Amino acid sequence: MSETWSVEEHLDDILRSVRPLEPIELQLLDAQGCVLVEDIPVPTSLPPFDNSSMDGYAVRTADVEGASEEFPAVLSVIGDVAAGAGDLPVVGPGQAARIMTGAAMPPGAEAVVPVEWTDGGLGGGPVDSMSARSASPEGAAGEVRVHRPVSAGRHVRPRGSDVRAGSLALGAGTVLGPPQVGLLAAIGRGSVRVRPRPRVVVLSTGSELVPPDEQLGSGQIYDSNSFALTAAARDAGAIAYRVGAVADDADTLRATIEDQLIRADLVVTSGGVSVGAYDVVKEVLSKIDEGSGSVEFRRLAMQPGKPQGFGLIGPDRTPLLALPGNPVSAYVSFELFVRPAVRALMGRASVRRETARARLETEEPLSSPDGKRQFLRGSYLPPAPGEARGSVRPVGGAGSHLVAALAQANVLIDVPEKTVRLAAGEEVTVVLLD
Repeated sequence: MSETWSVEEHLDDILRSVRPLEPIELQLLDAQGCVLVEDIPVPTSLPPFDNSSMDGYAVRTADVEGASEEFPAVLSVIGDVAAGAGDLPVVGPGQAARIMTGAAMPPGAEAVVPVEWTDGGLGGGPVDSMSARSASPEGAAGEVRVHRPVSAGRHVRPRGSDVRAGSLALGAGTVLGPPQVGLLAAIGRGSVRVRPRPRVVVLSTGSELVPPDEQLGSGQIYDSNSFALTAAARDAGAIAYRVGAVADDADTLRATIEDQLIRADLVVTSGGVSVGAYDVVKEVLSKIDEGSGSVEFRRLAMQPGKPQGFGLIGPDRTPLLALPGNPVSAYVSFELFVRPAVRALMGRASVRRETARARLETEEPLSSPDGKRQFLRGSYLPPAPGEARGSVRPVGGAGSHLVAALAQANVLIDVPEKTVRLAAGEEVTVVLLD
């Protein structure tokens, strides 16, 4: 391995060292965003019984054959069927049962006539009032005139028309979003076995850092990194804990990290990884006791984010990623290295951000240092209908302190190591951030 690492070498080393978390059983809402580790079969067909897709009347098709406005079919209404009713009337020749959407089809009925195709039932009132009635002959509403014929099965949701018992509802490896959670609930699963969301502890270092809402003193700045990185960890799917800023004191930093390991599946630090006199992260993590893991600090052929640290520490060999302190460097480093690690812990099949090809829009050619892979912030417009690719324009400059420009960007423009100049109209790769 060369003294200077490439972006891919550093990321590959991280992903080789990170293992998916052990599966656990979680309640449905707690499992949202997690990855299934089991196949989920359908225990009962959905819907579990034939039911009406309309408010109307359950009828026999022969009784309404040839019905019209001029010559309506006149049927005796023998009762009401509400959703959830268990005691169903039997529909015989010349009869109908008033039925609600979602209610089970009564025996003898073959189809549902929408209430709009009828006179609403003589003396029975509007069909919307059926929820107050029982499914029994005592709920009879006289007669109903049907103005249109209906074919068998019309306006009926057949049993198993969604999924059938014994089929696969969701397979192992599925990420549980709201629709998947809804399906699990619909088939009666209250909990599932998944890989849990990783717990990520975020802390920033620097005696100059002050929490927002406090008064700044001379030479002080607000701590933005711990907020941005905690938000990024949540966006990646983690349960994130923001510790905040730790002063440039080796003993304090060492104690803080040791205390946080008990609740961490991954630790992220920002600042203190360069070669300055007060870069305590490097000082502390480079002198971990034997048997407690190790952190290696590296120079990467990238801009921003040249100094990086990675290792496994503590009794459980918890992954720790040490990021640079400049806000843009920290965020770009998170997207390139920490986010994939979080997704790997979750057992996600795809751990990297998606990329796209885009046409560069710029007034002046862009320059990039030879031998360094540069990640510029950009504003990306997806392709319009009929176009092969979208467009991207740089936002702000290359400075690693430009937080305002970062907030306007939705992509990173990925400039390869050997590319030193990009002109307007050239095709570039962008890393999609949202």
